[in-house]
Amino acid sequence: HRDCDKLNLFYSAPNLEDQNSVAAPESLLPYGEREWKGNTSKSRLIKKGYEAVAQRSYESLRRVRGDNYCALRATLFQILSQSEKLPAWLQDTDMSQSELDLLKQWRFPVDHKNEGGAVEQLECCLKRLRKRWQEAVQCASPEEKEHICQQVFVGQNEEYELLEALKFLMLRTAVQLHSDMEKGSQVPEFCWLLFARDTSKCPRSFFTNHLRHVGFSGGLEQVEMFLLGYSLQQTIQVYRLYKTDTEEFITYYPDDHKKNWPYLNLITEDDRHYNVLVSKQLSSKFSKSVRPIWKIPSGGHTQERHITQL
Repeated sequence: HRDCDKLNLFYSAPNLEDQNSVAAPESLLPYGEREWKGNTSKSRLIKKGYEAVAQRSYESLRRVRGDNYCALRATLFQILSQSEKLPAWLQDTDMSQSELDLLKQWRFPVDHKNEGGAVEQLECCLKRLRKRWQEAVQCASPEEKEHICQQVFVGQNEEYELLEALKFLMLRTAVQLHSDMEKGSQVPEFCWLLFARDTSKCPRSFFTNHLRHVGFSGGLEQVEMFLLGYSLQQTIQVYRLYKTDTEEFITYYPDDHKKNWPYLNLITEDDRHYNVLVSKQLSSKFSKSVRPIWKIPSGGHTQERHITQL
């Protein structure tokens, strides 16, 4: 195995200067009022959504850099800030032949000025993910987890390596689920949607047409959020503000393990950009004297309603 600490990856993704990609907590309601000024029907709907979320034990949100890694970044942040147990499946380092065949086409946000191919690079990405996840689990307090997040989410090499590791876990899960489908085994309902798309009939086309481009020219689609949660064995609970007053206001990715998988809580206004939700209980653990100082995330997505850009 290659020494991953000596494998120098030169990232060329945009906005990789030394600045934070996840901001410090800020109060939900003032944020909603500031971002959705005006009295249009959509503005009223979104602000009503923020009010509904604030009534459900959430006090704050953290703004997340709004590039095409956004959903992965928000999910990874919640993993490192909340996890209490390292999942056993994360220790599985063996790659199947189906996975190895696809990895040759892996697209990294790097200039290939290093030795070693995609397989070695992804092995290092997975090793770093296991290391950081283990460190987070061993933390004795939320403040210690916060310190880890401040080290990771600075838009530098390690952050993008961890995000690519999440993409690999999604590919690995897609390969396994498609194999189970072909055998006639029971699979989660979202699999039929994932592989029903003309551009995603099998793991290879899913990777070539979708996953390979995540972080570059596109983010995760909704059905891929199900795959992400299933791959991590975490229930990603998302408050979808544009769905306020409907049954889809709260969506679970996936929705069939709500009783036995940990929850990761996110919030979105449009199913494209995701921010991190902070519970009142966790917010109270940080006094003003120890509250971390984060810079505003760069590269934020823009919509016509935004007064300020992330």
